[in-house]
Amino acid sequence: MLVDKSEKILTDSRTPKYMQVVNLILDDLDSGKLKIGDRIPSINETSFDFLLSRDTVEKAYNELRDRGIITSVRGKGFYINSTNMANKLKVLLIFNKLSSYKKIIYYSIVETLGNQATVDLQIHHYNSTILENLLERNLGNYNYYVLAPHFFDENNHPETCYDLIKKVPQDKLLIMDRDVKGHENEFPGVYQDFARDILEALESGITHLRKYSRLILVFPKGDMYPVEIIDGFKRFCYFHNFNNLILDGIDDEQLYEGDSFIVLAETDLANIVKKSREQKFELGKDIGIISYNETPLKEILAEGITTISTDFVQMGTTIANQILGEEDKIPLKSPFKMIIRKSL
Repeated sequence: MLVDKSEKILTDSRTPKYMQVVNLILDDLDSGKLKIGDRIPSINETSFDFLLSRDTVEKAYNELRDRGIITSVRGKGFYINSTNMANKLKVLLIFNKLSSYKKIIYYSIVETLGNQATVDLQIHHYNSTILENLLERNLGNYNYYVLAPHFFDENNHPETCYDLIKKVPQDKLLIMDRDVKGHENEFPGVYQDFARDILEALESGITHLRKYSRLILVFPKGDMYPVEIIDGFKRFCYFHNFNNLILDGIDDEQLYEGDSFIVLAETDLANIVKKSREQKFELGKDIGIISYNETPLKEILAEGITTISTDFVQMGTTIANQILGEEDKIPLKSPFKMIIRKSL
């Protein structure tokens, strides 16, 4: 017994065809048409019935098997192993750090998955050795692995990290926040293009930036920010003829009228706001501030801090929808924009 063969696999649906097969079988379980012990058609039979490739049907059956819904018996075929619709997907998130914006991604993923999945969180702290240990302990225990591939330790050679990431089965891995250096667009998920993002975001606000005589990027050493941000900043200043400077911190720096700061660290943002008050500079007029990564606090701090940022809520939602099969599992660039507020 299987779904009514009059049911169609929709070619124009955003839901991948393999997930449509999964959902049709789950619908039959929910309605009682399928029960424990029932045999379902073979991969070849389902492929013929629904005019699908064998690979598509095999992917659907593997998904059902991973969830514990079906089991295969050698020489006999596939059988319903469980009708418990509470068999949830198991998802492991492996973040590089737990920052305010990573929390936004985390909660967005959890909220979008809802009761269809359980989510565990681990942190690799930018260290490929920690990632290797995490994978050794957890491979085979989850339906999906979502990885933020930021690494800055002594073992951070592109091929070393790539070899580690390739240990995760390709159909179970999603990358998040950045692509894998040297293997761009190879892995599905949602990524930022840090050099291109800052370049295009600054260009979108160029009329505001022209008010200032100098652009200063505050890029802290040792805080593990993507160096591609520096490349994008330098390209913008070169292409648009901006006097510029890169600092690794703001603690001992005096502010000068006509400077506009692009800051990555929250501590540097707080210091600039504090110094501007001490020197009686008006934000958005005497000096400018652009902060990297949008958070709710920046909307109200100092009457509004201009930010350049990806949409972290959307990033989490897209990752979750890829897990649920509601969006194609392909590499997607996360949108990035400047949000103009009083500080610029």
